[in-house]
Amino acid sequence: MAWTTADVPDQTGRIALVTGANTGLGLQTATVLAERGATVVLACRNPRKAEAAAAAIGGRTELLALDLASLDSVRAAAAEAHQRFDHLDLLIDNAGVMYPPYQRTADGFELQFGTNHLGHFALTGLLLDLLRDTEGSRVVVLSSITHKQARHGLDFGDLQSERHYRRAAAYARSKLANLMFMYALQRRLAASDARTIALAAHPGFTATELTRHTRAPLRPLNTLVEGLVAQSVEGGALPTLRAATDPLAMGAHYYGPDGPFEMRGLPVLKAAAAPAHDRSAQERLWAVSENLTGVTY
Repeated sequence: MAWTTADVPDQTGRIALVTGANTGLGLQTATVLAERGATVVLACRNPRKAEAAAAAIGGRTELLALDLASLDSVRAAAAEAHQRFDHLDLLIDNAGVMYPPYQRTADGFELQFGTNHLGHFALTGLLLDLLRDTEGSRVVVLSSITHKQARHGLDFGDLQSERHYRRAAAYARSKLANLMFMYALQRRLAASDARTIALAAHPGFTATELTRHTRAPLRPLNTLVEGLVAQSVEGGALPTLRAATDPLAMGAHYYGPDGPFEMRGLPVLKAAAAPAHDRSAQERLWAVSENLTGVTY
């Protein structure tokens, strides 16, 4: 069955927090949720861009300062969310960085792993009490088809890429970590009395500014390929929106485009690569993530 934005149910009365909501997939996701009546919290690093996004979205929007590359910022954002909201219906872990030169976060983590995985791991843990008692609440983690490039799983001996850094490989591992986190989180939620489920999505090949760190010699090729293959941001946000709002979605569901090679198309259930389902590795990542962030669930 074809699933489009027309299938997003009424969201009136619901509160949705979307990270990285000032541009690209996050902005489109927030826009559709607001159009359906949700109060959307734009959790963004750049306040000026967040204000511009809120003005463009209209509807019920709130701004929340959040830099996922700083655990101090993550904790401050979570504390502010607790002051302003008595519950959350949706937490959409959308923000990310892709292919930057080697950099470290404020806490010394490799930037892609630290932002894409550890920042969201910490934020989700700190906000989980606002979600777990809310009927129908969901955590949606944005992964990527590139997680399949991490064929050998995570290198726990070099999670921070200190010995060897390759941009694409580090990104793929961070996106694999997103899926491993989602599966481990859903297992914990299902074993508790929480009313929350955890799901994931990937946008296929979507034309966004996320590829701005592509190496200069490859940019013309990337632009050409985007023009030929990439789908619009509107299409790329559909898997996230389905994971967040489809009444038939269940915990641990993973949505992506139905087209060739999962590059584009309408959102359907997809299968994650085998390393994402390695329960032992999931639990090891969970323990490491709690230790690195200081956030325990």
